[in-house]
Amino acid sequence: MVSENFIKKEFTMKLIMTDRPLPLTSAASGGEIRYVDLSSLKIANCVGCFGCWTKTPGRCVIRDDATRVYPLIAESDEVVYVSRLRYGGYDSVMKTMLERAIPVQQAFIRIHNGETHHVQRAVAPKKATIVVYGDYSDEEKDIFRQLVGRNAHNMNFTGYDILFTASDNADGAVEKIVSQWKKY
Repeated sequence: MVSENFIKKEFTMKLIMTDRPLPLTSAASGGEIRYVDLSSLKIANCVGCFGCWTKTPGRCVIRDDATRVYPLIAESDEVVYVSRLRYGGYDSVMKTMLERAIPVQQAFIRIHNGETHHVQRAVAPKKATIVVYGDYSDEEKDIFRQLVGRNAHNMNFTGYDILFTASDNADGAVEKIVSQWKKY
């Protein structure tokens, strides 16, 4: 008899999604760890047509590299987002991708803890770590914490950590996370 924990462990997928190239590409590709450098992909802005909810449910009508990325986000049990912090939010490369990931949600709304949130479309619950880098103020950090907290329900986070770091320390922070993943 196979235990439920074994089954879950056997099918877990981890995702590193970054707005810049990281030196760990070869160490974090293949197998259960996927690496996506968004800066190397062609991803158009969401046009707000809601075609992913009406015309082609679950699939964006814009045919570019985003269509290969948002299924990875949905399938991942653990995810690391690496983004420069801009004005209290994700930098444009990451923000564009997160907006284009809307097909993983349905148009339907549910009440969760007294708030309205979208119904997920086969999105694995996930532990998220957000590594934000750059020069930022305490006010920007507070705004970002609120943003991630608000987004956590719609992104199906079971828990999340935010690591604020300098630009030159972001690579090391991600390496540390990957080495922890490889231990179990």
